Amino acid sequence: MTDGTTDVESSAPAVQRGKRIAIFVIAYDAVETLAKTLDRIPPGIMQLVEEIFVIDDCSSDNTYYAALGYKHARNLEKLSVFRNPVNLRYGGNQKRGYEYAFERGFDIVVLLHADGQYAPESLPRLLDPLLRDEADMVFGSRMAEGGRPLQGGMPFYKYAGNRILTFLQNWLLDMNLTEFHSGYRLYSCHALRRLPLHLNSIEWHFDTEILIQFKEAGFRIVELPIPTYYGDEICHVNGIPYAFNVLRTSVGYILHRKGWIRDRRFDVSGAHRYELKADPWSSHSRVIDMARRCRRERVLEVGTAQGHISRLLAEEGCRVVGIERDAALAEEAATHCERMVVGDVDSLDMSDLGPFDLLICADVLEHLPRPTETLRRLAGHLRPGGRAIVSVPNIALWYFRLKLLFGQFTYVRKGPMDDSHLRFFTRASAARMVSGAGLKVVEAKATPVPLPTVFPVFGTSRILSRLHRLNAWVSRLWPTLLAYQFVFLAEKEKSDR
Repeated sequence: MTDGTTDVESSAPAVQRGKRIAIFVIAYDAVETLAKTLDRIPPGIMQLVEEIFVIDDCSSDNTYYAALGYKHARNLEKLSVFRNPVNLRYGGNQKRGYEYAFERGFDIVVLLHADGQYAPESLPRLLDPLLRDEADMVFGSRMAEGGRPLQGGMPFYKYAGNRILTFLQNWLLDMNLTEFHSGYRLYSCHALRRLPLHLNSIEWHFDTEILIQFKEAGFRIVELPIPTYYGDEICHVNGIPYAFNVLRTSVGYILHRKGWIRDRRFDVSGAHRYELKADPWSSHSRVIDMARRCRRERVLEVGTAQGHISRLLAEEGCRVVGIERDAALAEEAATHCERMVVGDVDSLDMSDLGPFDLLICADVLEHLPRPTETLRRLAGHLRPGGRAIVSVPNIALWYFRLKLLFGQFTYVRKGPMDDSHLRFFTRASAARMVSGAGLKVVEAKATPVPLPTVFPVFGTSRILSRLHRLNAWVSRLWPTLLAYQFVFLAEKEKSDR
């Protein structure tokens, strides 16, 4: 049987590499199409896969019995048939299928719809990138060049809706897919296991959540064109709620990424990496500016992350000693440091590090249980007259005051309410911490809310740039209410020993 297209796929992928493959046939009210869909699986793929399992989602028709009948009529031992006792919905049924694939130890799972809308004939080509270890997910797109959706019978209103939603999602998510709404997917089970699938929706936008999770985790998504085939199958998707949920999920992800909310569905990126805050009013820019005005032949930087600040100082001839507790980040930063010490600064033996001209603790002390004691110990390694630069977030920012007014104290992924922060500071309490460490505050600077980071979709627009400039000026007028962070330059008394 053909799917209405002129292209004929080869019968087997080019490379196998011994991977265990399963085809998961998701089924609901598909009694008329299930057998036809299974018949269209190419013989080479039928031999290659270890198991084909159908999960009927408590259909109102005889889909389950049709699948059992097909198994016995074809004597197809590798076909397994299951029926959910209650309807789990589209996303819920997928969750059950992937759990089954994990339990069986498969390497690759193919999601195939029983209604025949997605051409099984394309499986050899779609499987190939996974078998070659060139992808973690292969996404069959009807909108990619060669898909010919309108010629394949896709109603124009669905075509237009798909295009519009895809444009908006690409814009919001900074992706470049030709569509987000195809259900033809092939996954590496190793990648799927790393995702919190149990937190995903049971509705149709489960597919959007998966795509976003793959993006956030840094997994490789390969998009390939597939032919479009629309027959007499019944569409169970309610378009308006689906579009709303897709956009709500996409916006929620952006808010999560920017640190305004925390959505555990998208906590999949692994080790936290820190980017250089390059805007001229950021804490990093303030730290670097202050450092350039200090004697800095020998610098101790605590919490180097990947080494953004260390690199800039090393390029100016400074000898930098770094401390970083994350070994992977420390390995990157070490290329810019005279010496790298890996470990928790609270418990490190630093007796052999020697005296320093400058100490930098940028966005570090809020992560420590005893910041004043740690800063005092670090300041003990400064030469008399040496200086320290400390930056901390401002918990008294108007936004957090407003949230507290309504009884909210919600942790997020980054920013002042980063869920790894143990201590919270106002300008006054931060200044007391610095003084309590035996340092005299010489200068204090406020940084504004980073509008370019909060609203990345506006890029480097003139309007955003002018607003940010105004924001920086206003934050200096009322720093205790409007500052995002405080940066202190402090000095060790020359009489100290």
